[in-house]
Amino acid sequence: MIRYALECTDCEEGFEGWFASSEGFAAQKDKGLITCPACSGTSVRKQIMAPSVRPSEKAGASDPEKVFGKLAAKARQHISENYDYVGDGFAEEARSMYYGERDNRPIWGETTGDEREALKEEGVPATPLPPAFAPKKQPDKSKLN
Repeated sequence: MIRYALECTDCEEGFEGWFASSEGFAAQKDKGLITCPACSGTSVRKQIMAPSVRPSEKAGASDPEKVFGKLAAKARQHISENYDYVGDGFAEEARSMYYGERDNRPIWGETTGDEREALKEEGVPATPLPPAFAPKKQPDKSKLN
């Protein structure tokens, strides 16, 4: 089966259709069997598309979950080696660096929804870290026995 991105030349509405072959599309188009879902017009053309080719397992195709897992592991390692974990003090630390009260350094930690919104409103650059990329949190030494 081939999926084509189609466009109605009457109303310029875009839609897609599935066909058994290129010849099947041409035959249905010639008979006026392909209609626009918006205006029911039959003046339809194919839009320019990039091919969607799936490599075979022999070609070394990787499982997307494995690829993501490797990427996430690299991100976790990079963050744990290059960023300071500031725990729930993230908003305060980020704000202090933004206003020049502390030297800038890469940090990561936690915020509440209200803290995230306040940082955003103040223009403090901070981006949520996807959980898969977050390293294991270091224990707070002040709270250990």
